[in-house]
Amino acid sequence: MAAPSLENWEMTAALKDLTDWLIRQGLEDTPVETWLEACCNKLVAAGIPLQRVNLSLRAHHPEIGAVAFRWTRGGANERFDYQRTGDVGDEFVKSPLFYLVTNDILEMRQDLTDPDPAMNFPIFDELRERGTTEYYATKRYFLRQNHAAPIDPGKPEEGMLISLTTDAPGGFTEAHLDGIRSLLSPICLTLKCGANRLMAQDITAAYMGHDASKRVLSGDITRGSSDTISAVIWYFDLQGFTKLSEVLPGEAIIDMLNDYFAEAVDIVERNGGNVLKFMGDGMLAIFDLDQIPDARRIAIEAAVELRAAFNTLNAQRSKDAMPTTGFTLSLHAGDVLYGNIGGKTRLDFTVIGPAVNTTARILGMCSAVDQTIIISSKVARPLLDSRPDLVSLGQYRLRGVTERQELFTLD
Repeated sequence: MAAPSLENWEMTAALKDLTDWLIRQGLEDTPVETWLEACCNKLVAAGIPLQRVNLSLRAHHPEIGAVAFRWTRGGANERFDYQRTGDVGDEFVKSPLFYLVTNDILEMRQDLTDPDPAMNFPIFDELRERGTTEYYATKRYFLRQNHAAPIDPGKPEEGMLISLTTDAPGGFTEAHLDGIRSLLSPICLTLKCGANRLMAQDITAAYMGHDASKRVLSGDITRGSSDTISAVIWYFDLQGFTKLSEVLPGEAIIDMLNDYFAEAVDIVERNGGNVLKFMGDGMLAIFDLDQIPDARRIAIEAAVELRAAFNTLNAQRSKDAMPTTGFTLSLHAGDVLYGNIGGKTRLDFTVIGPAVNTTARILGMCSAVDQTIIISSKVARPLLDSRPDLVSLGQYRLRGVTERQELFTLD
């Protein structure tokens, strides 16, 4: 056997350094976009003539099903978020990656200069126009040893799909591909580190809200730990839900809740608020006065947006012969304890305190005063000069609340 060439020795040494570097990026939680760009540039410098690299993996996000990162030599780095749907997209079905995951193969390569290729996919024509000479792709799973086995593309597993192209005459050499194969395990490890962190962020944000997620992932997980914050409290409820749930099938109830909650959550978060929890047909959110000094005005504007959004949604649902409903909403401001409450192994990151209880009592007044939106004086009074649509409903005694409360609504 011939001794390795000096060029291959240099490539091997560079790849060894790159392996150590990749592992360090995973330990340091370097963003995928950052380390992928640097890694590809290092591979090119090591003598592997990459033209384009595409790396994709499953996402743990309620709206995003998969994420792909793409590096192109001399071009911009790109990230693609693919929406979570019930069907496998037609574009994916016609791709070489679909062929890769649904067949009992570990990798695939195709000479794109071959006039009679064994495999052909629509993307190959696009690559040929860019001067690509060869396409190579492989798959790796994080939680199993048999990487070649096919999977159900509708139920993707944790792992990565990676494709690489070159525009070098003659395509990749075996030395090039051996070098790439030697890096697949450290790439997977680095990617898994980042994917696990991203998964934790996405899952905790989906179930706890963005602010609570950041606090918990930063180590704020001790039972009983809390901060006192000043906030506008947003207590939202759907009207007539109990009666609707008695006459509608379960799927229709879930669809209805999702439609209306989607509007409410989007409006709160778009205005800088944090949704803390759902309680049946109700929702609790806060606008942190320490982070948003103008939170009173913003919370009221969000309430106006919610009213308009419900009108639009109800018109559409009526047109589609679907059940509709309204809402009730109370706004109050005060100091609350914001933190971990619960059992030893099951916690809730939420707010408690007299101000929260008062907000709940105000919500209960909606039917008594025949209003859908009720705002306490703690929120309304500082804004009376700038919002003439704030109308006093008078003072009321609320059950369990010592002081009489002046309540307002929006004209």
